[in-house]
Amino acid sequence: MTGAMNGQDFVSMIRSIQRAIDAEQAELNTLDSALGDGDHGGALATAFADAADKVAALENPSPSSVLMATSQSLLNRMGGASGALYGTLFLRMSAALKDCAEVDVAGWSAAISAGLAGVQARGKSAPGDKTMVDALAPAATAFAAADTLSSAFAAAAAAAQEGAARTAGMVAKFGRAKFVGERAVGHVDAGARSIAVLFAALQRYWEDEHGKA
Repeated sequence: MTGAMNGQDFVSMIRSIQRAIDAEQAELNTLDSALGDGDHGGALATAFADAADKVAALENPSPSSVLMATSQSLLNRMGGASGALYGTLFLRMSAALKDCAEVDVAGWSAAISAGLAGVQARGKSAPGDKTMVDALAPAATAFAAADTLSSAFAAAAAAAQEGAARTAGMVAKFGRAKFVGERAVGHVDAGARSIAVLFAALQRYWEDEHGKA
């Protein structure tokens, strides 16, 4: 059984992501303070709290409508470059799942790939640039290689974590971090780390709600 998620599952999933981001916001702020404004965790937590409330109020939620509402919260409540990129991620995922009542592993893979393409198009970034793409791209690749949601969420979470960790060895090419040059080496990118937190939350949600089967 590969499994699938309906609109109500997506509502619960956003709440799970919100809780995970909230729990990790201090760490994300600390990472961001080394190379940026120091508010990445707080801004992301605020946006996902808003999203969780908005999707809970949707009537007859679909996967696409949940992701669309989340993208609007990220764009409107987070602000800045990170808000634009996170908002684009969820917006493109929403578009990929238009008219889908349930989303299986193939649908999820297509949505994540569409989200990654949107983030790269908007941010002009590629793997190795020390951005959220360094966690998102390997997660998308890992997801595409899996044949069940359980194995896909687990593989994507591991790949995102490894990708985020690798950013410590990179020199940044975007944002405020690019101005510190070699001093960026040794610091994990906050955006990549938050993507890893997001995928870990997806894995935990699936296992808590559906088990590992």
